[in-house]
Amino acid sequence: MADAPASSLSPTRRAWLRFKRNRLGYWSLVLFCALTLVSLGAELVSNDRPILVRYDGQYYLPMLHDYPETTFGGDFQTPTDYLDPYVREKLSENGNWALYTLNPYGANTLNYFAKSPNPSGPSRDNWLGTDDRGRDLLAQLIYGFRVSVLFGLALTAVGVVLGILAGAVQGFFGGRIDLTFQRFIEIWGSMPELYLLIIFSAIFAPSIALLLVLLSLFGWMGLSDYVRAEFLRNRQLDYVKAARALGVRSGAIMWRHILPNSMVPVVTFLPFRMSGAILALTSLDFLGLGVPPGTPSLGELLSQGKNNIDAWWISIFTFAVLVVTLLLLTFMGDALRDALDPRKADQ
Repeated sequence: MADAPASSLSPTRRAWLRFKRNRLGYWSLVLFCALTLVSLGAELVSNDRPILVRYDGQYYLPMLHDYPETTFGGDFQTPTDYLDPYVREKLSENGNWALYTLNPYGANTLNYFAKSPNPSGPSRDNWLGTDDRGRDLLAQLIYGFRVSVLFGLALTAVGVVLGILAGAVQGFFGGRIDLTFQRFIEIWGSMPELYLLIIFSAIFAPSIALLLVLLSLFGWMGLSDYVRAEFLRNRQLDYVKAARALGVRSGAIMWRHILPNSMVPVVTFLPFRMSGAILALTSLDFLGLGVPPGTPSLGELLSQGKNNIDAWWISIFTFAVLVVTLLLLTFMGDALRDALDPRKADQ
């Protein structure tokens, strides 16, 4: 069956086809989604506990339950260290076996059985080496990437909601409401964000939730300007005037009629806002103002690389992950911008 002509397709479908024609942006989206899915299942990819163990005819799930070492023929009641050569020998003799993850290290696993001092370079045991605490660098990157992506998504979502609300109210009502909001944004935008972060980090215990709240207080202003401009333009169009003449409430006009026609700048800037959120988290972690200690972090790894210049693998691999992530988001944003460009609507 022949493809339907472009004129018979919905605007969303035509935009998606234009996005797919941008091969760089499309494959960036595919690769970014694949990396995100892998990081979301990081426990099944990089973990110091086996996925499944068969010992003496019984099956165990170490990822779901803690088993003492005596369960597998050890001498102590402490939780089993599955990296211990003695335990591994027990799990591989007399028909016993253990199904390990691809990388047998967790985010905070210390390799006590390393053959060289930490930080150690790439080896057969630690493919990308270890950091200055003896933690596997590959595991740190996988879990750190997940923290960065989830934080970026959360910060972007909160900023989009606040930006749309503020910009819609300003643009639709205009007048004194718009002027008051603009003066407030000017004052609020002049606040020293970094100083506030330093002050709050000294008062409260560091947490991802606190960091999300503090960054969200300032992350909505840039988007609200674009939404405000779209509402100022669209509120003068004929369909809005007709809805007002029919007695439709202002809220219904804003959310049912104007907002769907004002989403182009919102959607276009989503990848760029997310890349900015990831870069902000990395910068704060690098300065020691980000996530709590012990949380996998790309910024903390960059700080380690700065403090251990001879451990080149820490800086290079972490920088490569960060650059690839930001490039993928940038390529996606460029392709999305071209796909939603009204000048290319007939292409």
